[in-house]
Amino acid sequence: MRRLVSWATTSFLALCHFGYAPAASTPGVGDDDSKIAPKVFIVSMFAPEANVWYQNLPQSGLGDLLAENISTAGLSMLFPHIHCVADHSICQVTTGESEINAAATVMAVALSDKFDLRETYFLIGGIAGVNPKHSTLGGVSLARFTIQVALQYELDVRDMPENFTTGYFAYGTRAPNKYPTTLYGTEVFEVNEALRDKAYVFASKAKLSDNTNAAAYRARYKAAGAVYAAATEPPSVVKCDSATSDVYFSGDLLSEAFENVTTVWTNGTGKYCMTAQEDNATLEVLVRVAIEGLVNFARVIIMRTGSDFDRPPPGVSSYSHLLTNEQNAFGIAVENIYNAGIEIVKGILSDWNCTFKQGVKASNFVGDVFGSLGGEPDFGPGSITGGKPLQPNGASELLARRGSPLSRTSMRRRGHAYVPPRD
Repeated sequence: MRRLVSWATTSFLALCHFGYAPAASTPGVGDDDSKIAPKVFIVSMFAPEANVWYQNLPQSGLGDLLAENISTAGLSMLFPHIHCVADHSICQVTTGESEINAAATVMAVALSDKFDLRETYFLIGGIAGVNPKHSTLGGVSLARFTIQVALQYELDVRDMPENFTTGYFAYGTRAPNKYPTTLYGTEVFEVNEALRDKAYVFASKAKLSDNTNAAAYRARYKAAGAVYAAATEPPSVVKCDSATSDVYFSGDLLSEAFENVTTVWTNGTGKYCMTAQEDNATLEVLVRVAIEGLVNFARVIIMRTGSDFDRPPPGVSSYSHLLTNEQNAFGIAVENIYNAGIEIVKGILSDWNCTFKQGVKASNFVGDVFGSLGGEPDFGPGSITGGKPLQPNGASELLARRGSPLSRTSMRRRGHAYVPPRD
């Protein structure tokens, strides 16, 4: 009997190790064989981020993303196809840049009747501005939080009160560095930390690209001392968080202001190190369709690579840093999307049967600032549903009316005044 148990255990481990999929779980096929059920869905934002996958994936032995090109209503007019390898285990879409384009494209994918995405892992992978306090040119970050930092009131700095440190301050407040008291629901998202940690282990195996010109620009930050020590190092993989803003901001004042926003809005837990235009938009869509049971929000990975610093080195103006100085990191940042990303994809596929098919259990809160998917957010004023997930098909209709008694009660319970929206 012991031999049988031992043989069965050994066989199971062998099947897991080699990523074997039994006949009932043919790669890329869900309950409905007519639908495509990718194991990994790569989300790119513009052509260079997508092309690096098209050019390099065939060399990995995992297939060619251009093997199958699928159209569905609502994709970007610039990127009108979803691309999949022949066995559909990996698919990819390019959203177009900015929050609106990202939201529109990802919603089109999620609602398409051509896909079953309930077991799919989403790898959001793009370049970003990088905070020299936490990472560097070509560096790779994996986030737990994304923060929509520009969702605030804004005063021109020439018009702001003398005691303000920035012209940005949260809705419903009267000064910077306070928590919003009017929430739209997209301010902060938190993803599965345990999955992020597994992705970090996979990505850390990568040999990351670098070049001497980027290294020379990084060296300029040595003059600032220890505060920018991370900026002077070669690319590595780090765990830190992402800011979302359609405003392409640069300079010490704005970057430090949004650092503070990240800290305040995550109740001191988040650490801002990358800035990009799309992540909160993508995550809002995935939360909405997760409520409907179409995706699993605990299967989202946010990866960004540093293409340019968000603030200048000592002795360089913000204008020159943004527009005239060549940081020489765009190429390595794009390459490192693939270099780190392919390790994550390989890790998920190779351990599919033993780990990833059933999912990586989250030990942290996962979802938006409203608590839409259930649980109690560890940031913000608390769940507006009493910790219960919203019901599909609009069954939680009461919460659709902003200013409902439940919403006001929740805000007051957490010590925040409720300020009704103007629209």
